[in-house]
Amino acid sequence: MAFSNETRKQTIEQLKQTELDLLVVGGGITGAGVAIQAAASGIKTGLIEMQDFAEGTSSRSTKLVHGGIRYLKTFDVGVVADTVKERAVVQGIAPHIPRPFPMLLPIFQEPGSTFDMFSIKIAMDLYDRLANVEGSQYANYTVTKDEILQREPQLEKDGLQGGGVYLDFVNNDARLVIENIKEAAELGGLMASRVKAIGVLHNDAGQVIGLRVKDLLDDSEFDIHAKLVINTTGPWSDKFKALDKNENQAPTLRPTKGVHLVVDGSRLPVPQPTYMDTGLNDGRMFFVVPREGKTYFGTTDTDYTGDFKHPRVEQADVDYLLKVINKRFPESHITIDDIEASWAGLRPLIANNGSSDYNGGGANTGKVSDDSFEALVKVVNDYEDNQATRSDVEHAISKLETAHAEASLSPSQISRGSSLRQADDGMITLSGGKITDYRKMAAGALALIRRVLAEKFATETRTVDSKKLQVSGGHFDPTNVDDTIAFYTRIGIDAGMPEKDAADLANRYGSNISRVVTYADGQSAPGLSLKETMSLRYSINEEMTLTPVDYLLRRTNAILFHAETLDDLKQPVVDEMARILGWDEATKAQQLADLEQAISESRLDDLKKAPASAPQA
Repeated sequence: MAFSNETRKQTIEQLKQTELDLLVVGGGITGAGVAIQAAASGIKTGLIEMQDFAEGTSSRSTKLVHGGIRYLKTFDVGVVADTVKERAVVQGIAPHIPRPFPMLLPIFQEPGSTFDMFSIKIAMDLYDRLANVEGSQYANYTVTKDEILQREPQLEKDGLQGGGVYLDFVNNDARLVIENIKEAAELGGLMASRVKAIGVLHNDAGQVIGLRVKDLLDDSEFDIHAKLVINTTGPWSDKFKALDKNENQAPTLRPTKGVHLVVDGSRLPVPQPTYMDTGLNDGRMFFVVPREGKTYFGTTDTDYTGDFKHPRVEQADVDYLLKVINKRFPESHITIDDIEASWAGLRPLIANNGSSDYNGGGANTGKVSDDSFEALVKVVNDYEDNQATRSDVEHAISKLETAHAEASLSPSQISRGSSLRQADDGMITLSGGKITDYRKMAAGALALIRRVLAEKFATETRTVDSKKLQVSGGHFDPTNVDDTIAFYTRIGIDAGMPEKDAADLANRYGSNISRVVTYADGQSAPGLSLKETMSLRYSINEEMTLTPVDYLLRRTNAILFHAETLDDLKQPVVDEMARILGWDEATKAQQLADLEQAISESRLDDLKKAPASAPQA
């Protein structure tokens, strides 16, 4: 289906002329999830995003659909149960994106350790039961110190006790967003990027009836009318709320910044995602993840009050992460000059929520009594000896949950760490949460939206099972991913690509691969491979790619994980986009300059030019 600069012009005209049932503000993962479910429900839906889709938080995560095993350190079983169940749902509706990749969790005997070898086994066993993977190929197991060092020889040896391996999933966050957006458009939603809300419209009774917006491509302003408006702007939630003078302006979010750094895999070789304490006795854990020949690590988690549109990696972020990585991998001697790429993103944490902290940086302070803990251990041991039932274990877990500050959902929560509220003037706000919960959060919002549309506007809508609503590219059997991707790879090979290139596109585009290969036109674009030609043309025509940065950062991740290819790709990508989109020479020059700036920021060129800070060890 065409979804391009040309269709955007048509969409803008429709947004001007149509009274929508629902206008979604924010094109990150939360807004995309609401839009696809609303469109599928027969709700006349529009969505506006002031940047590219996923340009904010939703392309700047750790790129995992993380199961949250860290929460088991304080037995916040509810969080983990919700997360692992929802993770399986997301894998079912987007089977070409999240992929299972077991996580290694080394255990060190040192002050402030999250787990020891005893507690990690208890935690992993509970985790497997919650994830329903007991007895499967993904069941957890423990490993010795020597076995860990065989996998990761550069890992710190002092204090290393052993570790555990448990199921986790890698993710492509930006692709998950764009596939939801594309499917919402396919279902009739009016999706427009680069459109900014600048005012809230009210009727004479003071009720929200739409927005005043600005098209950032031509600076024109117009009104969009809608029965309901939902704020899904993530970290911008409070800033957007400030446009609505009829709404309570008390802040609800506490945004924090997370930073990740990328090095070549040869500088930091790890065979699988690894998750461990920082070793700094700061109550924090961090990830080291291999991807496409690179290794990235993070994250920081610091309060943020700067430019929301353009969070930057700062020297303090780099210093902290280099200190952590060189502490845990002392033979690697990673310096800032090794960093090939980076990203900084904001997390929309609910200010008064106790377990929203991303990686265990102090928010999870709930305690379990000794008696309660010992009772759980006894039941688990009895269960493994067939002396207790699953219901006995679940009963013991439920008793533990009462000891935690966030044991149950408040009425305004759709998932832990999220908030769904409707103001007196009708404005709906869905905020907080995490990427794993996006479908569940959207489903909760849709229940409210459908009820209000029926009761207040006599607008009937249909019920949709969002657990089975597959995104664009994901229309295939989620229980047979490997064989299906192999079939899609063969389609690419038959179109003339080498097997590796065909496999890359099959994994990126899933069931859309048959559309992608139609864009070759029998030959490659000047300076581009057949794979890159197909991918770029498809992206421009069917993924609303409007700039080279859209393509090389969010549609393909080339800036993050293929920095060595950028010198050869930059000019040919700009040239081909100019040909398709009709750019003049001035526009081409500006687009190339913007791309160069994005690459330079990702590489941390400014920090590398700055006077060297103290060595990190």
